[in-house]
Amino acid sequence: MTTSPSISGLAGSWPAWDGDIAKARALQTQLAALVRIQDDFPPLHRVAGVDVGFEAGGAVTRAAAVLLDAQTLIPVADALARLPTRMPYIPGLLSFRELPAVLEALAGLPERPDLVFVDGQGIAHPRGLGIAAHLGVTLDIPAIGVAKSILVGRHADLDERRGARAELIYRGRVVGIALRSKDKVKPLIVSPGHRVDMTTAADLVLRCCSRYRLPEPTRWADKLASRR
Repeated sequence: MTTSPSISGLAGSWPAWDGDIAKARALQTQLAALVRIQDDFPPLHRVAGVDVGFEAGGAVTRAAAVLLDAQTLIPVADALARLPTRMPYIPGLLSFRELPAVLEALAGLPERPDLVFVDGQGIAHPRGLGIAAHLGVTLDIPAIGVAKSILVGRHADLDERRGARAELIYRGRVVGIALRSKDKVKPLIVSPGHRVDMTTAADLVLRCCSRYRLPEPTRWADKLASRR
């Protein structure tokens, strides 16, 4: 049995941004080939949500990680990480900008979660490696991307009722699911990050949505990352 990478061992060790956009995109393509879109996770005992915000006009990256009981969805621990922002915003390369702080925040949790909900894209990305997929492959941890808007692809119209869903298609491939998490609200874009099947990803997100549009793991992380 392969031992998963230690979060604490990876936090803070992210290579410095060297400004080579072509190299970063090539690395995304390489890592995307390692993503596994099938269920491969243990019985869920603890799940986590992660989100990122910025301070000091963008000079500081602020990441939040919240650990929840998978059955009750009650938070049991949280951690914040603040790191100097290491690179500018470049469309399609968001994970390189945000992941160092996310790793640091996850390393601050008392337990390694069984699955991570990430505020952002999974494989619904131009090169198939949004931040949830990048995180999943880096840690070899089950991960789901839960985005508030579309980055790539199109989907059919949805019914207005909670639970309605439609496949997100990009270049002839299903890369995610548009999911109505609450009656008459804008759908979420759910895409697998790693070790989670497409349908399972949407089912788990819906299961974690209660009174709000966002699932509880990323809703709590969003509150901390945004200081709300």
